[in-house]
Amino acid sequence: MQVTPPRTLTELFTGFLAIGARSFGGVLPWAYRTMVEERRWLTQADFAETIGLCQFLPGPNIGNASIVLGKRWFGVPGAVVAFLGLMALPFVWVMALGILYLEWSANPIVRAVVTGVGATGAGLFIGTALKLGKALVRKPAALLLAVGCFAAVGVMRWPLLIVMPLAIALGIFFARRDWL
Repeated sequence: MQVTPPRTLTELFTGFLAIGARSFGGVLPWAYRTMVEERRWLTQADFAETIGLCQFLPGPNIGNASIVLGKRWFGVPGAVVAFLGLMALPFVWVMALGILYLEWSANPIVRAVVTGVGATGAGLFIGTALKLGKALVRKPAALLLAVGCFAAVGVMRWPLLIVMPLAIALGIFFARRDWL
């Protein structure tokens, strides 16, 4: 796949604005679709690596990714422009929907809609995780690491503060042996 990063700050802003505008129920699926499939700013592997880094950083993953990628392509102005593009419309919409929800939250139809949106968001997240997981199939050590992290945090309820440093150490170990 031919990768063509954004050429201008305006293109960067509108790309992240498109992600933010469509990201009800979860940003990750729309970020993947926009950056990898539609605009071809990143390869699937680069997207997965960037998201992996941003999951380790404090804050929202795609918010962090907007800053990391904006800085990579345009320096500090790019980081600011990408983050503002991502957050502009969701900020306005969340404020407006919050005001409406305060008024209508007791309505059973509104509750049903909110539940449906949550389920849709979960489905989009799972679909994107499966797309990103395609690269892991060819790398058994990476698949083992992902399953181990899921089991440790999701099943055994180990604290993330313990699992992340262990996962990093194992990832470095596997990478140095060309297993990843």
